Amino acid sequence: MSNLNDITFSEAPHFFNDVCKYVDDAAQFTQHDKGLLNQIKACNSVFHFKFPIRKGNSFEIIDAWRIEHSHHMSPTKGGIRYSEMVNEDEVMALAALMTYKCAIVNVPFGGAKGGIKINPKNYTIAELETITRRYTVELIKKNFIGPGIDVPAPDYGSGEREMSWIADTYQTMNSGSLDALACVTGKPLALHGIAGRKEATGKGVAFAVRECVSVSEDMAKIGLTTGLSGKKIIVQGLGNVGYHSAKFLIQLGATVVGLCEFDGAIYNDNGLDVEDVIKYRKETGSILGYTKAQKEFKDSSEGLEQACDILVPAALENQITEANVARIKAKIIAEGANGPTTPAAAAAFVKNGGIIIPDMYANAGGVTVSYFEWLKNLSHVAFGRMDRRYEETSNVNILNTLESSTGVKLTPEQRAIVGKGASELELVNSGLEDTMVRSYHEIRNIKNANPLIPSLRTAAFIGAIDKIAISYQNLGIWP
Repeated sequence: MSNLNDITFSEAPHFFNDVCKYVDDAAQFTQHDKGLLNQIKACNSVFHFKFPIRKGNSFEIIDAWRIEHSHHMSPTKGGIRYSEMVNEDEVMALAALMTYKCAIVNVPFGGAKGGIKINPKNYTIAELETITRRYTVELIKKNFIGPGIDVPAPDYGSGEREMSWIADTYQTMNSGSLDALACVTGKPLALHGIAGRKEATGKGVAFAVRECVSVSEDMAKIGLTTGLSGKKIIVQGLGNVGYHSAKFLIQLGATVVGLCEFDGAIYNDNGLDVEDVIKYRKETGSILGYTKAQKEFKDSSEGLEQACDILVPAALENQITEANVARIKAKIIAEGANGPTTPAAAAAFVKNGGIIIPDMYANAGGVTVSYFEWLKNLSHVAFGRMDRRYEETSNVNILNTLESSTGVKLTPEQRAIVGKGASELELVNSGLEDTMVRSYHEIRNIKNANPLIPSLRTAAFIGAIDKIAISYQNLGIWP
């Protein structure tokens, strides 16, 4: 049996092939039929289409994709990326990662992904709305969207606004459909989204890092103490995922010493005030020139190579490669983005004693809370609405009984803490935290069960493959 560190990878990054290489390596530790493994790897449906939009006095042709990787569970699930760098290989890879991601965190979806090849900054809001609605119409015509078919979500370059346009377009073309709003997640609360969805991916990254550094045995091997207190962190990307990862890691006790953006990077060994950096960027358009930074780099990649304990790449894929991995000083890489570390770079980092918290687990907070939103839309009841007041009344009655029996009176603040019922946000955060905690230790247990398994990533793929295989077998496709 070969080890991941012995595999030779091509220098040019091919994202989907990279994902398939990870699956092949993990498959060596399973006993599944080769045909079944090929089915698990394959993209089931690839929809590439073009449509025109009017831009000024002329027309522009827009390239777009929706790819459903696996139908072992329905519906399929995955975000829609708005970027000039979108291509079919990338969308296939991201759809595949969604399949494995959902499996490892026990979310009952198949994987999918969408992409529109545009730079949103080059379009007016009206033009973006036209593009988004036309994209949705094309999906509807080909049966690539629906509450029980395929459920999109936000991704790089898209957000609540775009999901609102998708939901409205779907509702308009499916008049009378009771569950129409469940056709897409990541919607604003006013359109029956769910509390906590926007920050879910970043908060999930923070929970993943916290669980990793909580294991004393693993930290001793890499020369770190347990816990996030005092840990120095560099975050790449100050979008939704990067910002919230940094925010919640700081709340959990870590210190963010470096921030990397597309236009450069800043570093301060004593820590950076992320909120102040965000404010500065809004005022100036860049993080460069921030006066409280000790160092700044016009080449953003240099920021990844500064001294820290934990590196959180939360931007785009292929940021850590064979060319720069030897200069990475972090002992832990927590992959907030999808595929930020190439297979060869990942193998080298792990061989040198580092730990990689793999993307398919680390950034699964978004799809986890999207699952909660989907359930909310199907049930037509907000979480906490039915039972919150009942819980509060019951808790207050218990408090009153205990106080009268013991003669001890709690302060109003104590009564408020003990007596309250859970809000939707608190329930969502509880479900997210439980998912991330359970899944991390499930992955770690798989790795520790066999000393030949080289990394947490390989262990995560093993767990995902086993679950997907069981689903196919339950469908009667494989004996």
